[in-house]
Amino acid sequence: MTDKQLTIKINGKDIACEKEDTILEVARKAGIRIPTLCYDERLEAYGGCRLCIVEVKGVNRPLPSCTTPVTSNMEISTESSAITRIRRNLISLILSNHPNDCMRCEQTGACDLQDLAYEYRVDGKRFEGEMWNLPIREDNPFITYEPNKCILCGRCTRICNEVVMAGTIELVGRGFNTMPDTAFRKPRSLANCEFCGQCVSTCPTGALTDRKGRGRGRSYEMKKVKTTCSYCGTGCNFFLNVKNNKVVKVTSDYDAPVNKGNLCIKGRYGYDFIHSAERIKTPLIRRGGSFHEATWDEALELIAAKFKELIDKHGPEKSGGFSSSRCTNEENYLLSKWVRCAIGSNNVDNCARV
Repeated sequence: MTDKQLTIKINGKDIACEKEDTILEVARKAGIRIPTLCYDERLEAYGGCRLCIVEVKGVNRPLPSCTTPVTSNMEISTESSAITRIRRNLISLILSNHPNDCMRCEQTGACDLQDLAYEYRVDGKRFEGEMWNLPIREDNPFITYEPNKCILCGRCTRICNEVVMAGTIELVGRGFNTMPDTAFRKPRSLANCEFCGQCVSTCPTGALTDRKGRGRGRSYEMKKVKTTCSYCGTGCNFFLNVKNNKVVKVTSDYDAPVNKGNLCIKGRYGYDFIHSAERIKTPLIRRGGSFHEATWDEALELIAAKFKELIDKHGPEKSGGFSSSRCTNEENYLLSKWVRCAIGSNNVDNCARV
């Protein structure tokens, strides 16, 4: 054990951890589940929902595990009758003004609040109170906002400010009328929003959803196919949500080594080309001023003949290859090898160089 490590005890189990870790981080690394609603590992710990409370020996009150750093020989209990009672009360309070329309909600089956209400057997009737009655906002092409389903966890505003650094949305209003929104409650546009969908990816309820995928299927009906974005050379991973052999929407892969679930507007919403009727499915060769379909052999033979003609006329040093970072490393290597070995030129470049 190094100077930066220490040992704590969670639910009677000794666990080695780092001094900088919080109780929640240590528990998750050890495979011990602690429920949360306002926590996202991409964000600074907030401690707002209080569902992650735990009991610490020697402390006479429960502590939020997401913001409490570990100390040497700390003894922690993540479950008890008192903790369960507090969590049930917290969920009941959250549901006190939450619409009970899970059967029609877009996020059913993938809603953290729904899962916790089921787990703790909370029906939302204990603290019935005034309900929001605000209209659904669909004033942009990508994001649907249902403010009645917001639980004010702050995850959308924090990811917009901490990760995207766009500052598009913030908690506005006071008291019961507080909600995340744009400045002066203006519609989202390219002037005030990047439409990266980061707020959608972190929302734990159905308050923020992808408009393009609404009504096209439940999450459990879709097959998730992990893939790599082809729009640039960064290499972001995400999941294509496929139903009936059609891509319905894109969701984040939080374990992706490059982007950790973060995406831009192209990666999250730029998938329409997949099923476009205008996609080129076979090689095209120009004959008589127009394009005609050809086989791969015909196309490759024509390309080889044209290259040979140019090289014979101007020399290999006048030829070169320009590759794209949208391709794989292997494909870029093959282009480089072909230019250097087959053509005999060192004129190789890549779009990522600039």
